[in-house]
Amino acid sequence: MAALPISWGEGMIVGVMTAHLSLLGVTSLKGKRSIVKSLIGRLKSRFNISISEVDHQDSKTIAVIGISIVGNESRFIDQQFDAIVSFMRNDGRFYLGLLERESFGI
Repeated sequence: MAALPISWGEGMIVGVMTAHLSLLGVTSLKGKRSIVKSLIGRLKSRFNISISEVDHQDSKTIAVIGISIVGNESRFIDQQFDAIVSFMRNDGRFYLGLLERESFGI
């Protein structure tokens, strides 16, 4: 009997985004980590996403966070990213710089 190929479904979409944060006035890594950790926790609980600081961990004034969302509609992922960006822009503890986002089907 021949093995049947495994189907992972055709509707899985992965969205990824990186966001560069500029933390003006922060003078220590402890201060930076407090802000970044708080932001990550708030975004995780509000949007049910995967998120982590992914670059510039040793810089006091720059942070880069990576965010991923998995869904079955690209429109949903785009709406989530728009809401996340709006949420971050309204935070006030940092300046939101370069944003890069991409969605792809698997």
